[in-house]
Amino acid sequence: MSKLEVKNLHVAVVDEDKGQEKEILKGVNLTMNTGEIHAIMGPNGTGKSTLSQAIMGNPAYKVTEGDVLLNGKSILELPVDERARAGLFLAMQYPAEIAGVTNVEFMRAAINARRADDDQIPVLEFMKFLDKNLATLDMTDDMVERYLNEGFSGGEKKRNEILQLMMIQPKFAILDEIDSGLDIDALKVVSKGVNAMRGPEFGSLIITHYQRLLNYIVPDTVHVMMDGRIVESGGPELAEKLEAEGYAGVRDDLGIDVKLTDEI
Repeated sequence: MSKLEVKNLHVAVVDEDKGQEKEILKGVNLTMNTGEIHAIMGPNGTGKSTLSQAIMGNPAYKVTEGDVLLNGKSILELPVDERARAGLFLAMQYPAEIAGVTNVEFMRAAINARRADDDQIPVLEFMKFLDKNLATLDMTDDMVERYLNEGFSGGEKKRNEILQLMMIQPKFAILDEIDSGLDIDALKVVSKGVNAMRGPEFGSLIITHYQRLLNYIVPDTVHVMMDGRIVESGGPELAEKLEAEGYAGVRDDLGIDVKLTDEI
């Protein structure tokens, strides 16, 4: 079993308009183990995506206090590639397009980067595993020969992120709004891929606005995030409460003094 811990994490970014740092995360605490699926829900602008970027080590997000630990060891000094090699994976809300690198080249290189030089994945083993995962996601062979995300629709990019997840087999996957822009059929397929990963050696932190995704990927724990902190945690029923009452209702129940971005 592996463990990912976020301890009293404070993160700031530079406000380009004002030319000064702005604190986004204000003391996030979170612990999850492999074998668990956690979901983070919250209104816009509350720091959900900032948390994912900080865990993965995006240098644009400055950790000013606290720590992120993987199996008891701080990873704050590790660059992004070393965090990935250690077993972290981020499925981004807006995946980048990379011309000149095919999907199949990228995935094989990513798998081999986590293996010893004398234990690179054999081509036949890789292709069999790839065919199996393509079938799970209803993806065609030609998609893996295309340049990474180039010319892909929004739904294709999301499927491609989940294909990479299934091929790389990380310890922990952070899925940042993978349901954004998906119709119901694509949502079911993407969820099928994530559910295929569930097991004692895999954990996932799912960031979403909507309870709909959690109908298909049922989490063990749901966290509510507001004003840069996790303010409530519970089981799957908490997502249903959010769907029924909205974030304003939960905020008022908890007595939190914060203005939501969609309030006038």
